Amino acid sequence: MSYQNMAAALTPEDIQEIKVALQTVQKKLPFLITLSTQERRKLVKMGDKSLAFVNNSVTAAQSNREILPPTFDVEEMVRDYQLATTLTELLISIQQISEQVDDTLLAVGSEAMTSSLTLYDYVKTASKKTPGLKIVAEQLGERFKAIKGRPTKAVSGS
Repeated sequence: MSYQNMAAALTPEDIQEIKVALQTVQKKLPFLITLSTQERRKLVKMGDKSLAFVNNSVTAAQSNREILPPTFDVEEMVRDYQLATTLTELLISIQQISEQVDDTLLAVGSEAMTSSLTLYDYVKTASKKTPGLKIVAEQLGERFKAIKGRPTKAVSGS
């Protein structure tokens, strides 16, 4: 579907239901963690190319338990692999929704900003002849004041 102007809204009830649904997702995944950048760097990564390797390793471990030391937990390996494949599937769905939310936010934000820039131009023009609008124009103009020597040009997306 190609993008056209947004004409959508969420009711307070919709927002609440979405938040409850997201809380439900979080409750169903109580084991989720947050890794630091350093922790992420240290971990061995399992990407798409490694999936077959890990799958074959699980099969090899299950079929050849006699060669493994008693400390090697095959069941834990299987659980880790199964959870990794399930989380990969969930992540794809979550990423699709996230991308759509991000794209929609970008589009609707652009629309709001474009309308605001147009309104600002109208207010600046009208403030020269309409009493009381000068303060509104100044208030809106605060957005475009120079920051540490930057130019004050009103640019969309700034």
